[in-house]
Amino acid sequence: MVEPILHDDGNRRAALMVNLSTTDLEGYVTRARAAIDGKVGLPPDYRVEFGGQYHQLEAARRRLAIVVPAALVLIFALVYAALGSVREAAIVYTGIPFAVTGGVLALWLRGMPFSITAAIGFIALSGIAMLNGLVLIDHINSLRDGREGEPLDVEEAVRRGARDRLRPVLSTALVASIGFVPMAIATGAGAEVQRPLATVVIGGILTSTILTLLLLPSLYGWVERRRADRVEKVSG
Repeated sequence: MVEPILHDDGNRRAALMVNLSTTDLEGYVTRARAAIDGKVGLPPDYRVEFGGQYHQLEAARRRLAIVVPAALVLIFALVYAALGSVREAAIVYTGIPFAVTGGVLALWLRGMPFSITAAIGFIALSGIAMLNGLVLIDHINSLRDGREGEPLDVEEAVRRGARDRLRPVLSTALVASIGFVPMAIATGAGAEVQRPLATVVIGGILTSTILTLLLLPSLYGWVERRRADRVEKVSG
C-alpha cells in the first residue's frame, strides 16, 4: 500500500510498507535497489530511501563497527594480563580466525545470511575460544616453570599440557554447544534472531576446539623452539 505522508517541513513523501517473508533483509534491499536503478526513472529532486528495519540494521552495523574491534582489543588485553607475554597472547589469539571460520561455515551450511545477531555470536565465540586457549597455554607454562612439580622442557610440557587439558577443553566446548542447540533449532517467535547467533557459536566452537587441542600446542612449541634458538645464537 502506498500512502502519502506529510512531514513538518512541508514535503510530501510516499511510503511503501513491505512485509518480508525472508530474514535476508539486506539481500532484499540490494535486489530492490538494483531493480529500481535499472527500471524506474525518477524525476529531478526525487530519491528512494529504505527505512524501517533496514534503517535499524544500518545503525546497528555502525555501532558494531566500533564494538567489535573494542571487544577484540579488550580480549587481547585480558589475555596479555593473564600470561604477561605479548608473544603468548598472540598465540592464544590465533584461536579467533579458526573460530570465525567455523561460524561462517555453519551459517553457509544452513543457508543463513550474516546478521546483527550473528555478529554478536562471533563476539561471544571469540571469548570462548580465548578462554580455552588461555587455559591450555597457562598450564603448559606452569609445567615448564615447575609450578606443578619438576620443570619440563618445551616438548614434554606441550605434550603433557595438551593431555591434561583435554577433558576441560572438551567439557567447555560440549556444554556451550549443547546449551545453544535449542536456540539453533528454534521455530517459534523470535527464532529468526536466535538461530543465527546459536549457529555461529556452535560452528565456531567445533573448529576452535580442534585448534586448541591440536594446532595450538604445536604452534606454541614451534614458536618457543625458534625463540630458544635465537637466544642461543645471540648468547653464543
